[in-house]
Amino acid sequence: MKMTAWYNGSFIDPDTAVIPIQERGHQFGDGIYEVIRVYSGMPFAMEDHLDRLEKSAAAVRLTLPMPREELEALLLEALERSGGEEAEIYLQITRGIHPRNHAFPKEDRPALSIIVSPARVLPEEEQENGIRVITTEDKRWTQCWIKSLNLLPNVLAKQEAVEQGAREALLIRDGIVTEGSSTNVFLLRSGTLYTHPATEGILHGITRDRIIRAAAEADIPVVEETFTTDALFDAEEVFITSTTLEAAPVCEINGRTTGSSFPGTMKLRNLLQQQIRKEQNQ
Repeated sequence: MKMTAWYNGSFIDPDTAVIPIQERGHQFGDGIYEVIRVYSGMPFAMEDHLDRLEKSAAAVRLTLPMPREELEALLLEALERSGGEEAEIYLQITRGIHPRNHAFPKEDRPALSIIVSPARVLPEEEQENGIRVITTEDKRWTQCWIKSLNLLPNVLAKQEAVEQGAREALLIRDGIVTEGSSTNVFLLRSGTLYTHPATEGILHGITRDRIIRAAAEADIPVVEETFTTDALFDAEEVFITSTTLEAAPVCEINGRTTGSSFPGTMKLRNLLQQQIRKEQNQ
């Protein structure tokens, strides 16, 4: 496939420098974003992603640069130009280019950028044998449900994980496991699925929602309540979810082995993949 990019009105070479020095996304992180997974040339759960984009925009009082129908058509055109079958669509909207001032500018000039690139896929070995994670303090702002560009605490947490030979950092706030630096967290215990409730303190993940739906269809009880780090080690299985990882089993937390067999996670991942195939065929 060909990596394809769009910025503020036209398709461009992805390596072209386009962000002016007074772009508010560049200076303040004043913007929002979404990542949409593409399977077999078709975006998955695009409507859900655009719903969340609109909610994030409303939360930060950001005007969308075009009607939703036009945005969706543009995303599909970018995907078609890329020729991508297994791809990711990243879209970002900022408050645009204005003289630097913390307060909102008087005039709305939202800026849109899009890039379509090859999908990042969890290696098969980690899909089957699990991934390593660490825990670290959750130092993010409290409005984590807004998918904003302010991701420096997430970046630092992810880097801490990488430096310890792990794939993800699970974030802990006041003893409670909130989510991962770029994932949602689930655990299975006594046949029941547990995850942090969809409060302002976590991102309301699209894949998180799909896993909960899959569990309900399979008659697996789901409990949305907070849990502690101790619960991670008491669980029979722990897994994380995201648009790019789907559902990834956790085999080690802070160097401590948590399991080598993940029947519940595998079942839910298979159910998720069935949902994906079903929606792609509609």
